[in-house]
Amino acid sequence: MTEAIPWIEKYRPKTLKEVINQEAIVTALTNAIRTGNIPHMLFTGPPGVGKTATAHAFARDLYGERYIEDGHFLEINASDERGIDVIREKVKNFARTIPMAGPGFKILLLDESDMLTAEAQHAFRRVMEQFSTTCRFILAANYFNRIIEPIQSRCAVFRFKPIEEDGVRQMVERVARNEGLEVDEQVVKELYRISEGDLRKVLNLLQTASVYSKRITVDLLYRVAGLAAGIEARRMMELALSGNLTEARKLLWQALYVDGVSEREIVSSMYSELFYLSIPETEKAKLFSLLGEVDYRISQGATPEVQIMTVLSALHALSGKRS
Repeated sequence: MTEAIPWIEKYRPKTLKEVINQEAIVTALTNAIRTGNIPHMLFTGPPGVGKTATAHAFARDLYGERYIEDGHFLEINASDERGIDVIREKVKNFARTIPMAGPGFKILLLDESDMLTAEAQHAFRRVMEQFSTTCRFILAANYFNRIIEPIQSRCAVFRFKPIEEDGVRQMVERVARNEGLEVDEQVVKELYRISEGDLRKVLNLLQTASVYSKRITVDLLYRVAGLAAGIEARRMMELALSGNLTEARKLLWQALYVDGVSEREIVSSMYSELFYLSIPETEKAKLFSLLGEVDYRISQGATPEVQIMTVLSALHALSGKRS
């Protein structure tokens, strides 16, 4: 029986070696531990790419398994406590005390530091200056430009990139082995596309899908992701592009009048799926323009089935050029 804990916690990297898809950053941090030359750091990048997890893995590699219990490491989330009081009280009280063992300094992680008010950031800068001998500060921020320049200049900046498809595949394979899941190959590609490089989202979607079935299919993935319209849109477009306009129309009728899928959702999904169709870029550009017109006409009260059929008909016309 698997542990009843969120997979985003269960599969959080325990050491720097387990961090996925951030090789340059892992190498730099590993060298910092080896040499003992550890500066203040600013981790920046989109959500779900491993900023907070990397900070914890770094601290565990530096101090050992009891890095939190022994008082060497403190995490504060600035989105919960974003005012100047948290800097004056929590941060100062932690940073001013000298650690009893270890490399001679503590580490304070200020997560979502870009949520701090400007006043709090200026107070934090002064704390960094005052307690730099007893504490190293790691700031994690989604938006680099929201951090004031005096703080930026005092930190080594590490820019985290979105997780690439190979990284998503690596995580999916690990989870599938441990949780006894059967994951279709296409699911990995769809997870990568839906998540846009957010590994936290990948794990949440996988865990939600596993509640319904141990076999994870694209259809199941779309439904747990709230993207059921995308399934119908893709099938309709592929049918039309293969020359089967009649079946494409039947699927559209089923989606609109039986399944109750919103016409605006279908149009939006067609827009997303169009990027992945195997047709020339010039034809995609024409279809994007047509989808814009269709969306406008529907908003003005035109019949959704008729309007969406114009897009499917345009795809059908391309089927002759492909053969």
